[in-house]
Amino acid sequence: EMFYFNIGVLGHVDSGKTTLSRCLSTTASTAAFDKNPQSQERGITLDLGFSCFEVDAPPALQSEASRVQITLVDCPGHASLIRTIIAGAHIIDAMMLVVDVTKGIQTQTAECLVIGEILCNHLLVVLNKVDLLPADKSKAMIDKMTKRLRIALQSTKFANAKIIAIAAKPGGGEEMSNLASNPVGITELISALQEILYVPKRQKSGPFVFSVDHCFGIRGQGTVMTGTVLQGSIAINDALEIPLLGITKKVKSMQMFRKPVEKAVQGDRLGVCVTQFDPKLLERGIACTPGLIKNAVALLICVEKIPYYKQSIETKAKFHMSIGNETVMSKVTFFGTTDSPQLDGCIDLGKEYKYQDELIDVKKQITDNCNSYKPTQQFALVQLERCVPVLPSSFVIGSKLDMDVHTNMCRLAFKGTTLEIYTAKDYAESQLPTLKIYKNKSKEGVVERMLNESEVIVKNLLKKDTNLQLFVGLKVKLSTGETGTIDSHFGSSGKLKVRVAAGLSKATIERMLAQAAGKKKGKNSAAAAADSMQNLSLDKKPTESITVKLDFKKYVFANDKKMVQ
Repeated sequence: EMFYFNIGVLGHVDSGKTTLSRCLSTTASTAAFDKNPQSQERGITLDLGFSCFEVDAPPALQSEASRVQITLVDCPGHASLIRTIIAGAHIIDAMMLVVDVTKGIQTQTAECLVIGEILCNHLLVVLNKVDLLPADKSKAMIDKMTKRLRIALQSTKFANAKIIAIAAKPGGGEEMSNLASNPVGITELISALQEILYVPKRQKSGPFVFSVDHCFGIRGQGTVMTGTVLQGSIAINDALEIPLLGITKKVKSMQMFRKPVEKAVQGDRLGVCVTQFDPKLLERGIACTPGLIKNAVALLICVEKIPYYKQSIETKAKFHMSIGNETVMSKVTFFGTTDSPQLDGCIDLGKEYKYQDELIDVKKQITDNCNSYKPTQQFALVQLERCVPVLPSSFVIGSKLDMDVHTNMCRLAFKGTTLEIYTAKDYAESQLPTLKIYKNKSKEGVVERMLNESEVIVKNLLKKDTNLQLFVGLKVKLSTGETGTIDSHFGSSGKLKVRVAAGLSKATIERMLAQAAGKKKGKNSAAAAADSMQNLSLDKKPTESITVKLDFKKYVFANDKKMVQ
């Protein structure tokens, strides 16, 4: 029995990924080795490529099968194609990072490493093009580059990753088809690949989900969708839905690397043939058991900052959200809680959450011994600019892909997991109000005068055109210590009447009476200015005004906009 394992081949553009895949592979899929005409013209990989080869199963896998078919997922290396790399990374079991030994870690090498650290737990580093090093210095230069890579990997989960030096195509050359007959180090590389093989968790039962990466027609046969089974299983004559298009088709036939099969399960590389379907309608997407996946207009995700991203990540900013093999521009709103982390992969909509102006790097806060607000868990509302089919608990990466591709800065900003999926077009009115995200607000005014021993007139607390009904009944705190309640308007100039149920203290009453007398004297006495100068000269400070502070919460998505405390 054959065991199937998927390895992503990632690295900077022109590091030799496609040449290495060609060197290792014995069977190519319909989209392998840059068959795209633009890829051949430009000499770089523009889309995902798939090919495979077989090896003997290592001892750890011999209980599963005697042979292993390794599928190589050749990912583009150009900065502008990072969304395609992310799409490829979510279907792999391990990663092979290809590094040009003459150049070392480059910008996209680093970004691929970040993607690998997010989505993958097993890495093999390949130092390619060793044939370009001077023969008398080759070993020393390989050792030097290996040490540099070890330092770069030290702060990642891949600190102990194996590093293999090879030359996939000694002598190079422009013609991709003229592969050299004697590549260097390939035997050692295959042995190293066998060492990182393991038994991935495969969900063979349950609903079927299929990540489609290519779609093409065959005259007289129908339309073939090629891709990777993400979960569940499928058989001939099963129904298959493409949720983004709202189309359901019956499976006519299936192949795995040109071999007909009756059934496929999670992890398998598969070609599915259906009839009466225009291949131009689907370039890349998701197919699944009918009714399983809905088209999302917004998401709630638990979120974490990627430490290599050095810019601020602000609420209301727009980011490219990569979800499965879709990338869509989205607006984000961050919020968090200081309660115990919720570990069950859901969000408690009965709780209140604090609005955040930006995503906080909590680990950095702890390192810097910062005393400010430290959320134990952070979330984001992701509002998508177009509908995207989203599988529950999908992994999400937020990026700034519109940054200059020539920059040496990481463009991957944050990562997360889907907790809630909104599908209704009116979700902002019908569903978001149940999400209790609040802002802490504070306003301050001044006591103008006292009406009686339990009522005062306050000015400058609210603007003249503010809807007072949103604030009636809220508590305020006087700088003299008393607590009052906003009661009503006073006049038409924006002043308020505040009632102090317990009554003003004797000291406060005396202070207000003194202020009132001072104002009256100032109005009626022609010598007021002279008296004021004399007071200043004697260092006598005039009685300070009594301030009134209003602290309240405002729920960001509430329909009634009412303030609460």
